[in-house]
Amino acid sequence: MIIILMGVSGAGKTTVGKLLALDLGWSFYEGDDLHPRSNVVKMAQGIPLTDEDRQPWLGRIRLLIDDLVSRGESGVIASSALKQAYRDQLVGDEDDVKLVYLKGEFQLISERLEGRQDHFMKSGLLESQFSAMEEPDGAVNMDVTWEPKSIVVAVKQALGL
Repeated sequence: MIIILMGVSGAGKTTVGKLLALDLGWSFYEGDDLHPRSNVVKMAQGIPLTDEDRQPWLGRIRLLIDDLVSRGESGVIASSALKQAYRDQLVGDEDDVKLVYLKGEFQLISERLEGRQDHFMKSGLLESQFSAMEEPDGAVNMDVTWEPKSIVVAVKQALGL
């Protein structure tokens, strides 16, 4: 099984993802690490990414998923996956790819981003992410006000792990 933790920047994808992967004994993959350098530069300058900008990044994540599936490995991937078209590209027709949506209010997530150090995604881009976010159908929804360890327990229960 591959779990994609999705949501806007600052929702807790990396924190929850690392804890979940550790708990399950799976590998964790940070989707942000797969962004082309040009995307990182744009975001660091406060410029929102376009659908066109995101295509190489989504393609790299899809290749990672294909590689994991071909090797029969499970994993946890953090990716914003803001739009349904992005999620369709990532999940494809794989029954073993599950989406977990880390959902939170703008104010809380904005406060989290303000406290982050050494990350290219700045809080000024959060509004563009909330604007682009299309609520997912069929995903496991998790409230980001919960403690990360509680989210891990709830995700495992929801996915029968």
